[in-house]
Amino acid sequence: MHLTGNLPYGTETLEVISEAFQFNRWMYQTIRPHCQGSILEIGSGIGNISQFFIQDGAEITLSDFDASYLPRLESKFNKFENFKGIYRIDLTDKQLEVSHPELIGKFDTVFALNVVEHIEDHVLALQNMHQLLRPGGIVIILVPAFQSLYNGFDEQLGHFRRYRPETLKNILESVGFRVRHSCYFNAIAILGWFFSGNILRKRIIPGGQMRFFDKLVPIWKIFDLFTKRFVGISVIQTGEKTDISH
Repeated sequence: MHLTGNLPYGTETLEVISEAFQFNRWMYQTIRPHCQGSILEIGSGIGNISQFFIQDGAEITLSDFDASYLPRLESKFNKFENFKGIYRIDLTDKQLEVSHPELIGKFDTVFALNVVEHIEDHVLALQNMHQLLRPGGIVIILVPAFQSLYNGFDEQLGHFRRYRPETLKNILESVGFRVRHSCYFNAIAILGWFFSGNILRKRIIPGGQMRFFDKLVPIWKIFDLFTKRFVGISVIQTGEKTDISH
């Protein structure tokens, strides 16, 4: 899970979220069934989600745009045989095939959790993910949902926008993906996001609020079974790479 490192509260927010073990595991469990083969994580941050793939024995390569995270990730995971390396990847690179020819068409799965909303040219970002995948490969995208929820948290974290499923689907299809799965995620968090961001005008997710939320994740998971078709704090979509080239 990536947050823009050069923003004042980016790394601090990642540290808060790193303590929410049950929440991070829930997010991992939600996307894991869609992953296959050789996996690339875009925006690994400090490894909040990466750790579960490593522990599960998945063959995974990590990456981030912010180079300051790379040594920490290397130190944390380099002893694991299924850790296949780490790269600084810029999804706004218009010549990614020149910058990283060794990565083009290499992966069976590319996933990006809370990344695309940080990138102004999100179409280029998804085109580059398309390039990184083998034919038939899978992309998994998680982004914040509903522009009406945009508040100070979004501003502080450098979010350009929030999404609806149809918006994300249109972009994925425009760059050569066939959307295979779409759902909302974590509906209950909308209440905390709105209260802290809109009412209390907080600029960073409160640690106490995150810890309380984390303790009750088993309840929130059950709640999501009934809401994921209709509402959530995030949108998750998976797409299959088609033969369309860009």
